Amino acid sequence: MNWLEALILGIIQGLTEFLPVSSSGHLELGKHILGVEFSENLTFTIVVHGATVLSTIIVFWKTIIELFHDFFQFKWNDSTKYVVKIFISMIPVLIIGLLFEEQIESMFTGNILFVGIMLLVTALLLAFTYYAKDKQKDISYKDSLIIGIAQAIAVIPGISRSGATIATGLYLGNKKEHIAKFSFLMVLIPIIGANLKSLMDADFSQSSTISVTPLIIGFIAAFVTGLLACRWMINIVKRGKLIYFAIYCFIIGSIAIIFSF
Repeated sequence: MNWLEALILGIIQGLTEFLPVSSSGHLELGKHILGVEFSENLTFTIVVHGATVLSTIIVFWKTIIELFHDFFQFKWNDSTKYVVKIFISMIPVLIIGLLFEEQIESMFTGNILFVGIMLLVTALLLAFTYYAKDKQKDISYKDSLIIGIAQAIAVIPGISRSGATIATGLYLGNKKEHIAKFSFLMVLIPIIGANLKSLMDADFSQSSTISVTPLIIGFIAAFVTGLLACRWMINIVKRGKLIYFAIYCFIIGSIAIIFSF
């Protein structure tokens, strides 16, 4: 992988991790177009995911500090309830990750037809939020589990994680200003956990063929674009403008399907 490929893939990761267009699907398309085999560059994947985690932490650092402070008072306060809801939302993806790891990995083989079809599914998920009724509900424990199930389904390349979780929250009638923040915070621990597992399982002496410069460029690109996309996405959800991403996913998915034949 050269520095230009690292820059492009870093930008793709940073933007699509937060925008509801499927980062995994776009990275599959990106590596197909650029001819980059991620299986040979596990280090890069870990680095760019770490960059987007860092951008999330920076955007929500006040909220995270407040949650930690209140949670470790060991009182049943609002912050403790919120943290419990986040943990509940993590249960489905934890089960899927532990029990179906090989099946999940088998979906990341550059199957552009499959990715295209899943992008069309994402487009439908986003499009139907136009009809979702805003009931101004707070996220309940039951809602957090349902949103967590949506996140688990979104391990499929082409299904947007943020799109699935935010759309599900809107279908449930949750407040727009709350569901975007919850969607981004609930993924922090699963991504960090997945990266740590990859670090422990990986044999970098054999699996990493990438030099330091592309790693740095990829990290910076993913971090900066992730920072912008995270802030942008929060405002988009508040304004209810997800239909534009539905159109985008439909177009990209259709192109992927056409070019797969």
